[in-house]
Amino acid sequence: MHALIRAPLLAVSLVTLLFLSWQTPARAADMDRLEAFLEVTGFDVALESIRLSADSAPAMLGLEADDFGSEWSRLVGEVFKTDLMHDMALDILGKTLDDALLIHAADFYATDLGKRLVKVENASHLQEDDALKSESGKAIIDGLVRIGSPRVALLNRLNNASDVEDSSIRAIQEVQIRFLMAAASAGVIELQMDEPDLREALRSQEGDMRASIKANALANAAYTYQAFSDQEVATYADALSDPKMQKVYALMNAVQYEIMANRFEEVASRLSGMQPSQDL
Repeated sequence: MHALIRAPLLAVSLVTLLFLSWQTPARAADMDRLEAFLEVTGFDVALESIRLSADSAPAMLGLEADDFGSEWSRLVGEVFKTDLMHDMALDILGKTLDDALLIHAADFYATDLGKRLVKVENASHLQEDDALKSESGKAIIDGLVRIGSPRVALLNRLNNASDVEDSSIRAIQEVQIRFLMAAASAGVIELQMDEPDLREALRSQEGDMRASIKANALANAAYTYQAFSDQEVATYADALSDPKMQKVYALMNAVQYEIMANRFEEVASRLSGMQPSQDL
C-alpha cells in the first residue's frame, strides 16, 4: 500500500483508539479474508520490508550495524521474522478492521489499476538501495519542475491523501523514544534526560524533519509511479481521499508502526549482551 514507510511507530493503544472512535458496528473480518486483504493490498510486502528499517537502530545509539559484526545480521533475522510480523498484523487487524472497510479497500486494489499499483509499490518497498531510489526520484522531480508539469502537484496530493508527513513524524518520534527507553532499561545506554525532556528535544526538530520527509516522500512517489499516467495518479489520489480508505490507511499505518516499535524494543532488550553500555 502507498506510503507505508520505513520509519517506526505508533503505540497499539492508538490502534484501539482509532477503532473505538469510529464506533463501527460491523463485525471484524475473519482470518481468511484478512490474509487475502494483506496480499491484494500489498500490506504483506510492506510488513516484510520492516526488516529493512532495522539498521537504523544502532545509529540511534551513535553506532553502526557493522560494529556488531555478524551478530547484527543474526539478531535482525531473529527479531524481524516475516511470519512473526505477519501474525502480529493479523492479530491486530482481526480485532480492529471490519468487513466494510476491508471490502472497500480490497475492491479498489483488485482492479487493473490497483493491481499495477501494488506491483510497483511492492517492488519499491523491497528496494534496499534507498539512495538510488531517492536520487532517481529527485532527478524526476527536477525534470518535472523545469517543464512546469502538473504532475508534481498530483504527487503531492497523493502523499497528502495518505498523511505521509504527520504519520511519519509521529512514528519517528515514538520509535526513537520507545527504543531509547528500552535500551536504557536494558542497560545498553545511560540516558542523560528523562522521557518528557526527550520528547521535547525531538519536537524541537520537527520543522526540519517535516521538510525532509515531504521532500523524500515526493521523490519516492515520483520514482515509484513513474510508469503511470497523470490521470491514473489522479484516480489513485481520489481513491485514497475517500473517507473509508482514510480509515483503512490510518489503521494500517498504526499497525505497521506498532509492529516496528515492538520489534525495535525487542532489539534493544537483546543489545545488552552484544554491546557494552555507553552514555548518550
